[in-house]
Amino acid sequence: ESLFTEGESYLKRSDFRHLALANPKTAPYGLAAKQVMQHLGVMKSIRPRLVKGDSIAQTFQFVATGNADAGFVALAQIKAWQGESGTLWEIPESYYAPIDQAAVLLNRGQDNPAAHAFLDFLKSEEAKQLIQAYGYGVE
Repeated sequence: ESLFTEGESYLKRSDFRHLALANPKTAPYGLAAKQVMQHLGVMKSIRPRLVKGDSIAQTFQFVATGNADAGFVALAQIKAWQGESGTLWEIPESYYAPIDQAAVLLNRGQDNPAAHAFLDFLKSEEAKQLIQAYGYGVE
């Protein structure tokens, strides 16, 4: 992918048929996309062109299949994509609230050694490097 540095002007021009985002009511990435558009003051002008996916995965499919000209998707999806390359705008983090994600062990996994091993792995330096390689921050 190539870096797209004109993301703000692209959104402000509204020179597209459809812009995909995950449903802001149910998907954290959709809420972040809404916050970006509000930050840029383009929500009202873009609203008629929005297509909402039920999830970030469906939103990515809209973009990957060309059913949307552009979309707000996870950087990890872009990095894992094996299809046709496109352009990328890494949105400044100050445009949206942080998307906190965590791994937890459910009660029914308490006696599962594999579940404990997986959580231990997620805390390792190897896992942190993998997570960062796909565009996520780690604490």
